[in-house]
Amino acid sequence: VYLLSSARVKPGESVLVHGASGGVGIAACQIARAYGLKVLGTASTEEGQKIVLENGAHKVFNHKEANYIDKIKKSVGEKGVDVIIEMLANVNLSKDLNLLSHGGRVIVVGSRGPIEISPRDTMIKESSIKGVTLFSSTKEEFQQFAAALQAGMEIGWLRPVIGPQYSLEKATQAHENIIHSSGATGKMILLLK
Repeated sequence: VYLLSSARVKPGESVLVHGASGGVGIAACQIARAYGLKVLGTASTEEGQKIVLENGAHKVFNHKEANYIDKIKKSVGEKGVDVIIEMLANVNLSKDLNLLSHGGRVIVVGSRGPIEISPRDTMIKESSIKGVTLFSSTKEEFQQFAAALQAGMEIGWLRPVIGPQYSLEKATQAHENIIHSSGATGKMILLLK
């Protein structure tokens, strides 16, 4: 909810969820679809792509394929993508800027390092890049997000997909696995026993 409200989305716009098969990506797809957006997603495994389609995406692309950006461009046409939810900005941000529509927005959710971009890519399309983190939200914002998520689960348009589960003692292993995995499938869970 916070990601889409940060992007100032409007029904009918397009959103690309880069890394859509993980817990955050799946929720973003479900919420974007409920908002009336055209939802595109990326995932690197066949299982991940299937999960993305089952959870709100109209189309999915394999971000491990060399020409996947061309396929996305062909899918959206000359207009481009209105909003991109970016999970790995240090890899994708430069490509994202070239996919955007005029006035398009990239919402950076995650990054594992620096990246070099050309500011002209933002100037030409008058696009913007916004970083978000849930930790800077106010208590009132947390309450609003919780109310929206609770309503979504009660009505059924928000259905969390549970991925791998680890005991709290294996948190280090869970971190290693998510960093070095070939592709996420659902939300990783740490179990408190």
